[in-house]
Amino acid sequence: MGAGQETSAVAGPGAVSRRACLTALAAPAAWLTGPQTAHAQGQLEEPLIDSVRTALSSAIANQAPPEPEFFSTGSRLHYLRWLGTQSARLRGRKPEWEVRRDFLQTLWYECKRAGLDTALVLGLIQIESGFRKFAVSSVGARGYMQVMPFWTRVIGDGDPGKLFHMQTNLRFGCVILRHYLDREQGDLFMALGRYNGSRGRPAYPTAVLGAQRNWSFAERPTAPAA
Repeated sequence: MGAGQETSAVAGPGAVSRRACLTALAAPAAWLTGPQTAHAQGQLEEPLIDSVRTALSSAIANQAPPEPEFFSTGSRLHYLRWLGTQSARLRGRKPEWEVRRDFLQTLWYECKRAGLDTALVLGLIQIESGFRKFAVSSVGARGYMQVMPFWTRVIGDGDPGKLFHMQTNLRFGCVILRHYLDREQGDLFMALGRYNGSRGRPAYPTAVLGAQRNWSFAERPTAPAA
């Protein structure tokens, strides 16, 4: 990834292919202006073939420390500028700098690991939990990314209490969203609906994509050296 842009792994034909979703984005989503409650309807438990279950379990099991790796000074500077920008935006919800830093660093790490756009995942968290670590929805979805407890039985160690652990929740949420994107062949509209348990209905994808714009990050071009 270059220093000047953040690449989304879901770009391409059909990535956001539903006209209703794009049309609805022209107006503010009601969920963005309402109370910050947990809106998850809940992912639906579906049969997984053995190869998919094994791959997802492996992705969840590798609990490496969330330390971003950079292969150039430019990419590191890009990350630090992203961190500063998003930290300022998040200050109202997480006043302590250390808490914001750890959250954003972990989110960056898990997004890059899963091939997801950080702004998309931040928008999803805004809608799902309002950035509340211990949020629980009416159907039992837990934590920042409102992961349903059955996932810990299907691809984890069976302990749903771990979904309140920051990295575990972000790890599960990102891996699950990546799985849904793959299953929907990159169709972001349908994948978001599947994540929320409302596949094919526009309200939730519209809300997330609207919130995603709050977390977009594009660096200003630097002036050429004299």
